[in-house]
Amino acid sequence: MGFKLERTFTEQRNDQKKDWLSDLLQKEVSFFGKSFGNKKKEDFYMELAVLLKAGINLKDALALLQENQKKEKMNSFYGHMVDALVSGKSFFEVLHERPEFTEYEYYSVKIGEETGTLTRIMEELGKFYQRKNEQRRGLMNALTYPIIILITAVLVVVFMLRMVVPMFEDIFKQNNVDLPGITKMIISASNFIKDYGWLVLLSIGTLLVLRKLVEKKEWYKRRKDQILLKIPYLGSFISSLYLAQFTQAVALLTSSKVPMLNSIQLVKKMIDFHPLNEALSKVEKHVLAGHSLHRSMANNKIFDNKMVSLVKVAEETNQTEYIFERLNQQYGIEVQQKSKLLSTLMEPLIIIIIGIFVGVILVSMYLPMFKLSSVVG
Repeated sequence: MGFKLERTFTEQRNDQKKDWLSDLLQKEVSFFGKSFGNKKKEDFYMELAVLLKAGINLKDALALLQENQKKEKMNSFYGHMVDALVSGKSFFEVLHERPEFTEYEYYSVKIGEETGTLTRIMEELGKFYQRKNEQRRGLMNALTYPIIILITAVLVVVFMLRMVVPMFEDIFKQNNVDLPGITKMIISASNFIKDYGWLVLLSIGTLLVLRKLVEKKEWYKRRKDQILLKIPYLGSFISSLYLAQFTQAVALLTSSKVPMLNSIQLVKKMIDFHPLNEALSKVEKHVLAGHSLHRSMANNKIFDNKMVSLVKVAEETNQTEYIFERLNQQYGIEVQQKSKLLSTLMEPLIIIIIGIFVGVILVSMYLPMFKLSSVVG
């Protein structure tokens, strides 16, 4: 057991090395105790698949993964799974007992153990989380730079309102200059920030805390997802993101010979996006009523004509796995393209909007200065 897991994955990890800033941006950070998130699931399934392919049995593979854990919490996490396997439990039963794993994963692993395809299931689950993480990082990369620009620009505007505008205001008061309406409006905004700025910051902090408290509530998630879908372009991007995850999940389940109706039921528990889950619930009801899958999907706006048409072909040719894999590839490419375009569009748009704000402030301050110079002259 002197085998070191790091050596097994050296070649794979070398291909994925990036600079420290990229690693920092891509790292899954959790402030509220999510100890086994999607990034760790990707590593877990990928590494387990490699070890199983190498001929190592499941118990020893998990023991090797346990030895590779530096944190006590993760070491204990793997240790409990090893102990459960030693006690005679199946791997899918071990996953079923752990709250970190979803029913989707439990059911997939159960099929893998019963059909002797556990290694392939591990590999496919690893790919599922790999693509899911790539899509998440794509979204973060598309939004990170524009958000940084937005925050910087907002701070510049606040600085001007808080520090620069009051200096002009004192000059205008000393010389009794009649102020235009736009100048009065800017001075009022400056006074508001001066008097109530702390209250604004407190309100923002309170909203962030409240959001953390209610983010798992069904009504909040439903309302948030509905609002996101209505935002121009961003709604289309988010829809494509979840459709890519949906098609990948269905492709994995159908390759494991899971009936389509059961696949839909499992995907609903795997993907946390209310518009898609509500659409899948309607599809499930229509299929149970005897309608075909493509006809059931056609009644929901979230499924575009391309998907409905290809699903119809899949039903007629019995090529469901292949069709959903192709759909997943297409949506994956679409997500990449839209994320790049989103970043490209947002940067100049934010700069233009902030430029207008700064311009209005400067113009509002200089208009009275012209009057003041004429009075002094």
